[in-house]
This record gives sequence, structure tokens and C-alpha cells, in this order.
Amino acid sequence: MKVLAYKKYGGPEVYGVEDRPVPVLSEGKPDEKGGEVLIRVHYSTVTATEAVFRRGDMMARLFTGLFRPKMQVLGEELAGTVVGSRSERFKEGDRVFGITGPEFGAHAQYIVLPDTAVLLPLPDSIAFEDAVACLDGFLTSLPFLRDVGCLKAGQKILINGASGSVGSAAVQVARMIGAEVTAVCSEANHALVKSIGADHVIDYRTTDFTESDRRYDVIFDTVGNLCFGKCKNVLTENGVLLEAAFDFSVLPAVLFTSLFSKKKVKIAATGLRPAPEKLEDLKLILSKMQSGDFKAVIDRIVDAHDIVEAHRYVDTGRKRGNLLVRMAP
Repeated sequence: MKVLAYKKYGGPEVYGVEDRPVPVLSEGKPDEKGGEVLIRVHYSTVTATEAVFRRGDMMARLFTGLFRPKMQVLGEELAGTVVGSRSERFKEGDRVFGITGPEFGAHAQYIVLPDTAVLLPLPDSIAFEDAVACLDGFLTSLPFLRDVGCLKAGQKILINGASGSVGSAAVQVARMIGAEVTAVCSEANHALVKSIGADHVIDYRTTDFTESDRRYDVIFDTVGNLCFGKCKNVLTENGVLLEAAFDFSVLPAVLFTSLFSKKKVKIAATGLRPAPEKLEDLKLILSKMQSGDFKAVIDRIVDAHDIVEAHRYVDTGRKRGNLLVRMAP
């Protein structure tokens, strides 16, 4: 099978396509943990987080390896077909979508996942492409806005980077909650964010929202280029700045505001939540996709052999929604 792998940190060119054996299921009947499934991966995604891992940023190396990548095959989101089952939840031929968890490995044509993985059957009415594009952003935005930011109906939220994978999902989550949504992105993406639920739009190239008279209960920074020093002026008395792009530099503000300010800066490792919590959110996401409340935002779909160019594009920071990689037909 083909896999997308990198064996050292660096630019997009460190990536390559390799041939590896197709994984096999363990022998025996499903055990008390639920067994395993072998999935043919039709689509995965290339995310900004994976670009950080590829570059080997210092914070990322705490998870991926100090000197070289421990996990050579990335990819957390997938949509595909079960082609082998030692499971009581899934059978051969089932369409499925979900995430691998911290082990990654979805940038491969086949993957074995435990029955306890964050994985659901995918109805025929939803395309594989749309399903995989509704994983990263929504599984990040839901816990951030609902649980960390405690966003409520009627409150005002500003989303920085509203046209990206996480940002475009956050716009839809905030709309679902009933908040008034201001989206910050380039003018070229204003129509997009309005179409998915933004009430107001700001072009960051021409307008500095931190100098306006508007106040926000929640500011969700999906890019990582905001600071509390400026944002505090446009937060309400008990407002909160949520930082999705975690970096060591934000820790002093998190600590200071937790002790000395009504206005807070908060971070969260949403990807490290227990699998059962993620699975419940995935069920909600599927329900909202079926009702039309959550829509996939797809920038482009590339083939596996274009992985280097895909990473180059992600590195530009201009991705609209999700970039999908086609692994196996």
C-alpha cells in the first residue's frame, strides 16, 4: 500500500510516498475491548497541525520526538470503507468516518483501528469528502466554544481566521449556539463566511478590530496571531480570549489572567480529550450534517503524490476550509 511519510523535520520536501505492507487484523474473536477493523482510506486531510509537526517546532517535538519523528505517517481524519472486521460494531462494506487519535496513521491507503476508536458509520447520503472535511474543525471548535469559552445564545463572538478549517467550523458552531458572529478574514472570503452563518465580517488587511468600539464576550483566535494586551480592550468585563493555536508564548497571559483579571485567556488540548467524549461530539456533528446545519468547507482535493505541494499550500496560511488528500479510490 502507499503511505505518506516523513523521516526528518523540515520543509514540505521532506515528505514522500512509500510502499509498505497492508496491516492485518489480530487473530481471534473480538475481545472485551471491542475488536478491530481494517479500513481502506479513501480520503484524509492535511492540516496546519500536521505542518507544525512536519517542521518540528519545539512545542510539537514534545509529542513527535526531539530529534526525529516518532510517527512517520501522520493523518488523523479519515473516511473510508471497512474491508476487514474483527468487530461487533462494524462489518465489511460499512462506510465509516472518524479520527485515529494521537497515533495518527490515516495518510495510508489502509489502517487498522480498534473498535473503541472515534469512528461512526457514514450514511450513504453523505459523501466521503464532506464527511472527512467535517472532522478537524468541528471536533476542535465544539469543545472550545461550548466547554472552554462557555459561549451562550445572545452573546457576541469574534472568530479570527474564520475561513480556515477550524474557523469555518467555529462560525457554524457559534451560529448553532445562537451567538452573534463576527468573522475576521480577507475580503476574498467574506462571501464564504457569510454563507455559513457570520453576521458581520471584518477584513483584517484594512481594519484592526481591537481599535473598534464593539465588545465581544468571546474572541476565538484560530490563527495564533492575537495577544491579550490588545484584545482585552474589546472584551466584555468577563470576556475570554480562546487560543486554539497553542504556543509557549501564551502561557504567561493564561497564568496572569487566571489570577488577576476578570477577563481571561484560555487554552485547551481538545485533541487529547477521552475518546468517548469525542465520539459523542462526532455523533452530534453527524446529526448536524444530516440536518444541513453543519456544512463541509473544502478548498481542494489532491492526490497522494501531490503531498509536497499540499504542504506548501498549507504553509501559506491561505487555506479556505479543508485540504483533502485522496488516498485510495
